[in-house]
Amino acid sequence: MSKPNSLRWSRRVALLWVGLLLSVSSHAADWAMPELMNLLAQQKSGKASFVEKKYIGFLDKPLESSGELSFEAPGRLEKRTLKPRAEAILLDGDKLTVSMFEKKPLQLRLQDHPAVAAMVESIRGTLSGDQAALEKNYAVEFSGVPAKWQLTLIPVNRAVAKIVRQIQIGGAEANIKTIRFEQTDGDRMEMTVSNIATP
Repeated sequence: MSKPNSLRWSRRVALLWVGLLLSVSSHAADWAMPELMNLLAQQKSGKASFVEKKYIGFLDKPLESSGELSFEAPGRLEKRTLKPRAEAILLDGDKLTVSMFEKKPLQLRLQDHPAVAAMVESIRGTLSGDQAALEKNYAVEFSGVPAKWQLTLIPVNRAVAKIVRQIQIGGAEANIKTIRFEQTDGDRMEMTVSNIATP
């Protein structure tokens, strides 16, 4: 290939790359929190498996558990732990039911426990694409593109802020992939979510 032809080819390839990058940048610029919330709101139900690790200051290694998550819009969210022992947390509307081992289930009304309500709403609000619910309890920071986005939630409720420093929720498209709770005392919980399936 002659030198002039080589230069023309190089310029053509460079222009193609520039065009591609501008296209990607334009698409990313159009992607904002309202678009994410709209995408999430379209998912009316879903199931997933999870692996959760709790990092506690006085322990040498994290406590690990795993199980299943399920969600049905607008207000039903269940976390069923299968390992290392069976536990279940069911959120249905304003009622939270906690079942552990052979003990009698514990039932709470969220309106009586504002701090608990704010924490569970961080997950339910994200799953249902309810931006208003999130912003009621948190200052919300959004970043990323459709293939990899992240929400950082900073508590504005004083009762929650005494316990939780921040919550980070990451995902791809309409799927939540990671959840991270950081407590004010330095402890944290990290959850990896996978195998999401729509019934």
